[in-house]
Amino acid sequence: MFVERDRSAGEDTVQERRDAAQNDKRILGHVVQCDGARATIAAFADDEDGAITGMWTVGKMISINLGPIRTVGLVYAIGKADRHWNPGDQNAIEVSVELIGEVRDGLPSASGTFDRGITQYPHIGAVAHRIRTRDLQAVYDLAGRRSVTVGSLSQDESIDACIAIDDTLARHFAVVGTTGVGKSTAVSLLLRKTIEARPDLRVLILDPHNEFASALPEYSYRIDTGSLELPFWLFRLEELAEVLFRGREVVPEELDVLRDLIPIAKSAYKSTNSGTIVRRGQDSMTADLPVPYRIADLIRLIDERMGLLDSKTDRPALKALRTRIESAIADPRYRFMFASRLIEDSIHETIGKIFRVPHNGRPVTCFEMAGLPSEVVNSVCSVLARLAFDLALWSEGKLRLLLMCEEAHRYMPSDPNLGFAPTRHALSRIAKEGRKYGCFLGVVTQRPGELDPTILSQCSTVFAMRLANEQDQAIIRSAIADSSASTLSFLSSMGQREAIAFGDGIATTMRFKFERLAPDRIPGAGKHHEADVVAGVGGEVDLAMIVDRLRNQQRPAAASLASAEPADPTRQAGDPGYRRAPFPEPPSTQPAPREEQRGEFRNTSFGLRR
Repeated sequence: MFVERDRSAGEDTVQERRDAAQNDKRILGHVVQCDGARATIAAFADDEDGAITGMWTVGKMISINLGPIRTVGLVYAIGKADRHWNPGDQNAIEVSVELIGEVRDGLPSASGTFDRGITQYPHIGAVAHRIRTRDLQAVYDLAGRRSVTVGSLSQDESIDACIAIDDTLARHFAVVGTTGVGKSTAVSLLLRKTIEARPDLRVLILDPHNEFASALPEYSYRIDTGSLELPFWLFRLEELAEVLFRGREVVPEELDVLRDLIPIAKSAYKSTNSGTIVRRGQDSMTADLPVPYRIADLIRLIDERMGLLDSKTDRPALKALRTRIESAIADPRYRFMFASRLIEDSIHETIGKIFRVPHNGRPVTCFEMAGLPSEVVNSVCSVLARLAFDLALWSEGKLRLLLMCEEAHRYMPSDPNLGFAPTRHALSRIAKEGRKYGCFLGVVTQRPGELDPTILSQCSTVFAMRLANEQDQAIIRSAIADSSASTLSFLSSMGQREAIAFGDGIATTMRFKFERLAPDRIPGAGKHHEADVVAGVGGEVDLAMIVDRLRNQQRPAAASLASAEPADPTRQAGDPGYRRAPFPEPPSTQPAPREEQRGEFRNTSFGLRR
C-alpha cells in the first residue's frame, strides 16, 4: 500500500495520496501518542534542504495506515514542542489529530467504504500521510441516498459537497451564521436545489426583509401587505386577541366576552346561510373553529349585552372591547384582515394562494412581512404555521410543505416570557411531529443562542457558517457529535460562503463552500436595483411614495376598481348562490405582464367596501 523508506522501487499501484515527485520525509509522519479519541503525529515542517513544505495544516484530513484499514483524522492543532525554529536543521513538529472514522478497501465500493467510529486504533509508529482523493470521496459518500450538490469541499475543490435531500428535509434543518457571511444566499441556493430534486414540494418563506422573491423569480409568488388576504375569522381566539390588544397584556374579562360571543356570531352566519336552526351539541360552534362570521354581528351582540340590566358590572369591559374592535377595523394597517365588509367563506382561495394549490409551476410563496405591523407579525406567523401543519395532516401525506423561518429567533425566542406562545406552539408542533405528515421546517437565524433550544434540537441537519459570538458557538458545539467537535473550532474564522455541515443529511461532518450564485439571484439584489431606479439620476428620492408606504396607504392602481366584481345588491355575502369569481392564475407557458412575472397578487374583490 505504501512506499517504505528503505525501498528504492515504487509499488505497482498508483499512490493517489502522495505526489511521487516529493521526498517521503516531506509528507509522512508517525503516530507517537493515541488516547482513543485523538492522536499525536510526529513529523517535520521542512525537508532536508530546509524548504518549508506546508503539507501539515490545520483543518485538513489525514490518513493513518493500518494495513487493510486506514484511520481518518482531522488536524486541529500543530506546534513545536520547544517553540523555537531552527533554520539550520529540520524542525520537528507535533500534529494533533481528532479521529473521525476509518476507510476499508473492498466491496461494496471499489473506492473503499467509510465507517464512523474506530474499531482498530493506530499503534505507535503507524505511518500517517495526507489523505488521498479516493479515500476523501469515500468519507463523504452518501451510500446511495438521493443527493444534491451544494458546493465543493474546502480541502479539495475537485470533490463535490453533497447532501441527502430527503433526510435533510424530513428531519428539518437549520442555517446559522452571523450577518454578512452569505446566509441568505446559501438559503436561496438550498431552496433551488431542493425544488429541482423535489418538484412536489411547496415552500412558504416567512421573509421579514422582503428579499427572497427576487432570488427565486421563476419559482415564487410574492405576497405582501397590499395583496395579503387573511380573514380575521381564520384566527383562533388567542391569535385574534393578540391583534386586538396589540401585543399588550390581555384583559381576562374581555377575552371571556369574545369566547362567548364569537360562537354565537358564527352560528348566526351559518343559520343565515343555510336557513336552518343551529342546535347545540355536535353542531355547536367554538371561538377557534375556522368558520366565517360578521364583525357587525359581533358588535351587535356586544351592544345587546351592554343593554342587559344584569350586565352593569360588565359594561366597562364590554365598552373597552367594542372600542378595540372598532379601532382595529379602522386601522389601515389591518386591511388584510378587516378590509371587506362582505364576509364569505373564502378559505379555499386563501389557502390555495398562500400554499400554492395548485402551484402552476411556482411552488414557492414569499410572504413579505416588512410592512406588516409588529404587533400582528406573531399572530400571522401562528396562523400560517398552524395551517401548514393542518393541511399536511389532513391531506394524508399528499401535500408536502416546507416552512422556512428567516430570522427564526424573532418567533421562537429562548426566553419563554418573550415572543407569542401560540406561534411557539405551532412551530414546535411542526418540529416534533411534522415529519410524520410531510410538513418540514427550515430555520434560519444569526443568533442560535437566542433561539428556543427545543426547536434547534429537532433540526437534525445544521449548516453552521461563521459565528463570532461565544454563546452561539457553544450552542452549536452542544449539537455536534464529540468525534467532530474540533471542526467547530474554525467557526469564528471561516470565509464567505463557507460552512460546516453535520447531521443526518450529511455522511460525516463536512467543511465546504457553497456554490456561487449569479448576481441577479442573490436575495435582495432586485430590491436594491429597484431602489436605484426610483432614486434616478442625481440620487433624488420619491418622498411622497415613502410617506405613503410609511402610512401603509399605497396608491391604488387605476385598473383595480375596473377589475372588481360587481356585487348583487339583493344578496348578502354568505347567502346561497352568492359566489366570487375564482382568482385568476397567470399562464405558466406564455409571457405575462410584469406584475405577474414577479409573482405579485393583486386584490380584485377582497378589500372593497360597499
